[in-house]
Amino acid sequence: MATQSKIETKSSIPVYAWYALFLLTFIYVMNFVDRVLIYILFTPIKKELQFSDLELALLGATSFVIFYTALGIPFGRMADKVSRKKLIAFGLTVWSIFSGLTGFATGFWTIFSCRMLVGIGEASLGPAALSLLSDYFPSKMRATVQAIFSSGIAIGTGVAFFFGGWISDALSWRYAFYFLGFPGLIFVVLILFLKEPQRGISDAPKEHQKKNWKLLFQNVPLRYILVGYAFFAVSANSVSIWIPTFLVRTQKMAISEIGLLIGIGTIIGGLPGTILGGWFADKFKAKRIGGRLQFTSIIAFLCIPVWLVLLNTSILSLQIICITILLALTLSWLGPAAADVNDIAGPYLRGLAVGLYFFTVNVIGYGIAPPIFGKINDLLKVSANPEIMRVTLLLAPLAALTAGIILYKASKSLEQKI
Repeated sequence: MATQSKIETKSSIPVYAWYALFLLTFIYVMNFVDRVLIYILFTPIKKELQFSDLELALLGATSFVIFYTALGIPFGRMADKVSRKKLIAFGLTVWSIFSGLTGFATGFWTIFSCRMLVGIGEASLGPAALSLLSDYFPSKMRATVQAIFSSGIAIGTGVAFFFGGWISDALSWRYAFYFLGFPGLIFVVLILFLKEPQRGISDAPKEHQKKNWKLLFQNVPLRYILVGYAFFAVSANSVSIWIPTFLVRTQKMAISEIGLLIGIGTIIGGLPGTILGGWFADKFKAKRIGGRLQFTSIIAFLCIPVWLVLLNTSILSLQIICITILLALTLSWLGPAAADVNDIAGPYLRGLAVGLYFFTVNVIGYGIAPPIFGKINDLLKVSANPEIMRVTLLLAPLAALTAGIILYKASKSLEQKI
C-alpha cells in the first residue's frame, strides 16, 4: 500500500512521468501524420495514377490495416514481456522509413506495399505506450492521461491535412510523404533513452493480478467494449478518410484550402475534445463503475444529428462547423476506451488487451468499412455526380447509433460483473 500511496495524488507524480507522457504523445502525433496523410492526397493520387474510389480505400485503409491488425495482438503480447521502449523505437524506425518511401511509388502495388509496412511499424506503438502510461500514472487519472496521449490523433491529423495539402499544391503529393515521413527517424534515440517504470506499480498490490490470457476472452464487458468502439471507429474514421474528398468534389476547392480548413477544425475541435473527453470520463467513472462507457455512449448518440446536418447542407461554413464538432465528439472516446481496456486487463495483460482492442477496432473501422464506402461510391458513380456521395456517408451516423446502443449495454454489463 505504501507504493500506491506515493502515486495517489497528482502532486506526488514525478516530473519525469510528465516528460514521458509528452514524448510518447509527440511520437503518436508523428504516428498519425504518417497514417492519415494519404487521405488529403487522395485527389492528386487518383488524378495521376487513375485509381477508383475502391482502390483509394484499399490504399488508405485496408493496406495499412492488414499488418497493423495482424501484428497488434503479437506486439501487444510482446509489450507484456519485453522492453516497451525498444518495441516503440523499432516501430518508429519502420513506419518513418516506409512513409517517406511512399513518395517514390509508381503504381497501386508499390503504394500498397509501403502502406502495409507503415502498418507493421505503427502496430508496435499503441500497446507499448499505453502500457507504459498505465505504470507512470495512477489508475484514477488513467482516462485523462491516455486522452492526452490520444490527442496525438487530433494534432497529427491536423498537421497531416494542413501541411500535406500545402506541400501537395506547392510541389506535389510525393514531396508531402518525403517531408512528413522521414523526419520521424530523428526521435528514435529519445525513445531508446526513456526510462521504463516497474510493471503494475500504479495498481494496488492485490489488484488485477491475473496473468492467464484466456480470461480476457471470457470477459463479457470487454466483448461489448471491443464491438461498440469498432462501430464508433467506423463513424469517426469516416470524417478523416472521406470528408476531405467529399468537400474537394462537392465544393470544387483546392486541396490546400480544404486541408487548411479541416486542419484548423481538427485542432480547435479534436484536440480539446480528446483531452476533455478523458477528463469528463474520469468524472463519470468516479460516480459509477460503468461511467466511462455511459459517457461515450452519450457521445455516440450526439454524433448522429451532427452527421445529418453535415450531409444535408451545401453551406461550406456550416459544414466546417459540423466537421469541427464531429472531430471533438469522435475523438473524445479514445482516452476512456483505452482506460477501461487497461483497467479490465490489469498490469500483466495490458499489452495483449490493447492489442486485441486495436485489432478489433481497426479491422472493422479501417479494414472493412472504408472499402465498403468506396465500393458503394463506385456503384453509385460518385465520380460523375459527387453529390450522391452524401448517400454513402449516411452509413456513418448509422454506425454511431449502433455504437451508442452497444456501449450503453457495455456499461450495464460492467456494473453487473462488479
